[in-house]
Amino acid sequence: MSSLVIVESPAKAKTIKKYLGAGYEVKASMGHVRDLYASKLSVDVKHDFAPDYTIIKGKEKLIAELRELASKSDRVILATDPDREGEAISWHLAAILGLDLNDEMRVKFNEINKRSVLAGIESPSKIDIDLVNAQQARRILDRLVGYRLSPFISQKIRRGLSAGRVQSVALRLIVDREEEIKKFVPEEYWTADVFLTSPPSKKQFKASFSGDENGKIKLVNEEQASAIRARLDNAVYTVESVKKGVRKKQPSPPFITSTLQQEASRRLGFPAKRTMKIAQELYEGVDVADRGPIGLITYMRTDSLRISEEARAEGNKFITDNYGEKYLPEKPRYFKTREGAQDGHEAIRPTVPSLTPAEVKSSLTAEQYKLYNLIWCRFTASLMANCLHDTVRAEIRAAKEDDTEHYCVFNAAGYTTRFDGYTVLYDNSTDEDEEESALPEMTAGKVLKLKELKTEQHFTQPPMRYTEASLIKMLEETGVGRPSTYASILSIILDRDYCIKESKKTLAPTELGTAIIGLLKDKFPKIVNTKFTAGMEADLDKIEAGGYDYVKMLRTFYDEFEDTLKKAKASMEGVKISLEEDKTDIPCEKCGAMMVVKVGRFGKFLACPNYPECKNTKPYIVETKGICPVCGGTVISKRSKKGHTFFGCSNYPECTFMTWDTPTEEKCPQCGKTLFRSRGNVLKCLDEKCGYEIKGKKKAKKDDE
Repeated sequence: MSSLVIVESPAKAKTIKKYLGAGYEVKASMGHVRDLYASKLSVDVKHDFAPDYTIIKGKEKLIAELRELASKSDRVILATDPDREGEAISWHLAAILGLDLNDEMRVKFNEINKRSVLAGIESPSKIDIDLVNAQQARRILDRLVGYRLSPFISQKIRRGLSAGRVQSVALRLIVDREEEIKKFVPEEYWTADVFLTSPPSKKQFKASFSGDENGKIKLVNEEQASAIRARLDNAVYTVESVKKGVRKKQPSPPFITSTLQQEASRRLGFPAKRTMKIAQELYEGVDVADRGPIGLITYMRTDSLRISEEARAEGNKFITDNYGEKYLPEKPRYFKTREGAQDGHEAIRPTVPSLTPAEVKSSLTAEQYKLYNLIWCRFTASLMANCLHDTVRAEIRAAKEDDTEHYCVFNAAGYTTRFDGYTVLYDNSTDEDEEESALPEMTAGKVLKLKELKTEQHFTQPPMRYTEASLIKMLEETGVGRPSTYASILSIILDRDYCIKESKKTLAPTELGTAIIGLLKDKFPKIVNTKFTAGMEADLDKIEAGGYDYVKMLRTFYDEFEDTLKKAKASMEGVKISLEEDKTDIPCEKCGAMMVVKVGRFGKFLACPNYPECKNTKPYIVETKGICPVCGGTVISKRSKKGHTFFGCSNYPECTFMTWDTPTEEKCPQCGKTLFRSRGNVLKCLDEKCGYEIKGKKKAKKDDE
């Protein structure tokens, strides 16, 4: 008996083939095989929103091969990813191959190891039509919004623009935050801190002013701060009370998709898209020395915190063997999955908890190792005992000698680690956590020695711009999008220049992005409303659960949307929104008009505003501060046809210098030419005669970067 198993990727196929052996042919569909036509709406809105699918361009040869293999096989098994997209791919494959949907041919693997693969093959099921309908509903919704709304905003703002059901909400969050920052009015406040010692100890510690004999005081101006300084002149600092306690720090739960993206951004500097790509590789299988192809992590698109008891037991054994029983909690720790989350898969964890990052490091790329290490440490730490801190809080009174009625109150806090617990492996602290250190031994009545009194002026700060990590967190909290969509959302709004990454990796809207959101908020308020979009996500979940008719949902949305679109077109007839960023001071060589920036298939270019009378265009050049190592020309930023940024000489084609490395402002200490930064944070001189190279300095990262 021969069986054809179809998965999505060659890596996954290779790993699964290892476990199945003879009698099984394992082939990859290379992702989706059918989709809506790109050239038309491809949705029949008059007949229950029936989609019109076609084989994706370039997949014809693959489909022919799969059809031939299926015809020769006794059994066809569809083992695509265990989520909506994977279910839809299996459904499309079944349609293309002429398979009976009543047959049990669907197999799912939450993790790709021998036990899971063999168990899945032995327990096939029918394709879940509810799951397919949920995916179709999402795809149709996105097509209706994108196909109908994108031409409108392109006409009113600039050619080639797009709007999306979820991407527009994400962009709105960025734009709204920028407005908050612009409107923010800082408020002055002051702090008063004293630096003390507790003789005979010479170690200094800080105590902060909190109030006086009348209660708490907030210092709002210099006058108040000066008054406090005056009161403290020649004051005696005495310990009023000391409170000791024990603080328990619990480990973070294992990763779900959103928290993995956030933490990989914060700790590793990975964009969400890169994180998901690497996680996919780890899930599908990596050639590990002495083990062969093995899936190292469970399925990476999940919002469940559940882990199997088998994985828990294996993780606990590893902890006991390597750290001792005291590093296990008294009772197993179970994390509660948030309400409304999909619980179809476990949390993201290593498939073999005992397989440490060090053991597989030589078989992984640098990025794969970093992400696996992060996942493995987080999961293992989640099983471990709490960290225990011995805490000390001291209240200190400062008063003139023999004056018991008038005094200032200062507070000091500190801790020492009694038991490191899970932090021996994974510390979930952030820079935002209270910074404390150990306090010297103190008792009530102890007189302290003043070393320094410091009063400082401060101003309240505006809200921070979103980073990829904080935006993902906000999307998750508001219920907009799903874990599998966050990476693509961010990629779209960045690639299309609706927002940019500033120096601290914060997301700032461009004038273009701001104009798009301004138009959508005015004419399509529901499309960019977080609650409305979250409600649609909830409806999709209901469809998946079999409790909602997806055609009814589409009809309800589309009828109102079309009416809104008609009103918007009527109210803006003949109106065109002008953008300052489109204008340049570069004259057209043919007619003299100042050229404008346009966006085409391969990114930005310069065009004459007098089109179609004048059709002159030229490349849009972004200059860097780098100098070409070959001819001394300016290094400029360019984009390949696939959208990747590279760097070349402004004197092209006379000078053909090109590099993927990023020019810096630093100069080579040997020859004085520009240093370029390559992968791995290596600074290089690209002058072939020089060849200077050095590891770059690591930049300090904030937690929300």
